[in-house]
Amino acid sequence: MTTAHRDPPQTRRPELDAIRALVVVGLVFFHAALVFDTGDDYYVKNAETTEATTVVAGLAVVWAMPMLFLIAGLGAWHSLRRRGPAGFAVERLLRLGVPLVFATIALLPVPQWLRLRADPAYQESYPRFLPRFFDVRLDLSAFPFVVQGEHFESGHLWFVVMLLAYALLLAPLVRWLPREPGRRIRERLAAAVRTRGAILALPALPISLITALAGMEKPFAGWSRWAYLLFFLYGFVLASDERFRVAMRRDARPALGSALVLLGIGMPGFLIAGDALGTDPFTDMTALAITVRALYGAAGWCCLVAILGLLDRRRTARSPGTEPTAPAPSSSPGRGPGGPHPAPRAGLGRRLYGYLAAAVLPLYILHQPILVAVAYGVVRWDAAMPVKYVAIVAASLALTVAAYELVVRRTRATRFLFGIRR
Repeated sequence: MTTAHRDPPQTRRPELDAIRALVVVGLVFFHAALVFDTGDDYYVKNAETTEATTVVAGLAVVWAMPMLFLIAGLGAWHSLRRRGPAGFAVERLLRLGVPLVFATIALLPVPQWLRLRADPAYQESYPRFLPRFFDVRLDLSAFPFVVQGEHFESGHLWFVVMLLAYALLLAPLVRWLPREPGRRIRERLAAAVRTRGAILALPALPISLITALAGMEKPFAGWSRWAYLLFFLYGFVLASDERFRVAMRRDARPALGSALVLLGIGMPGFLIAGDALGTDPFTDMTALAITVRALYGAAGWCCLVAILGLLDRRRTARSPGTEPTAPAPSSSPGRGPGGPHPAPRAGLGRRLYGYLAAAVLPLYILHQPILVAVAYGVVRWDAAMPVKYVAIVAASLALTVAAYELVVRRTRATRFLFGIRR
């Protein structure tokens, strides 16, 4: 007998906002490490580099950015139900499109100009560089990065570009898709995941196939843009029925074990394919490269199930009769998805929670231009790599938070430009 689907009440899931804040703050540590990474072509490079950052970065990127897309999909389900497709599209354009346009004009040229300034022979001023940065053309084949140019780039805002594009594709799909077939598919999927391990195997297979066959894109934290689309759609589907969430809690520990095994096999395979065999494991179509990419894709999904399931398990163990899943609307690193638990208690914890929930998108937008500018000066120090790394991280975090606190959140205009709700 199948339990009838029941929409859960819309209450906050604070752990999702905490995860988003952790990922965005973690990006400061991650991008600072790229300054010292031997293999990465970051904007500013230290004279002395190391390969140690590659392994550490691999353990982070396997779950971090996919998690943001998944959480965005969770929020998209509830935002669409509340606003409708047209209202959802308008809200996404305001929350993501406006900050994207503003940051592209005001912030994105800075890292590219500093990359060129690292060459002592380059003497062009920033105002003279700007026209060359915005010398662009349209290239629909590069979707969703349809604006291309010799010096133009989306930079770290590739995440916002993808998220906005996927949201605007989702809105008409929901509008035109007949409800009854969609309901039947959802019912079948929800019934299927009642089997132990199904919530791991069923979603992992498409991700593994896309990652293996479409390759991995280094500029996008090592994942294919189409894999990110899947993570976004998975979040949208997972939010539609509480049985998916029950399955994720149930299979969280097997998911953690599976992720460790897959990474334990796949990560050495990446190193063998890249170093010993001299191939590019991200894109080459050799048997080894395809295999390690497939393992990586499956490991990424298992990581997400483990993290979300374990965190949710701790919060709901004392109230097994309550199974709500509805996040408050969000599909960006702004105010985040909600879920089954009430807002934190009044006091310092609640104020900090609200502060971080609203700050995530502005901090994401601000952090990289600031970090590159800091690193541009620090790499010239006569100091050891650990000292430089700590200095870059500390100064970048302090300046990013200061810019948000003293500039972004102080006026209605700047809050609008950075996608913060009133």
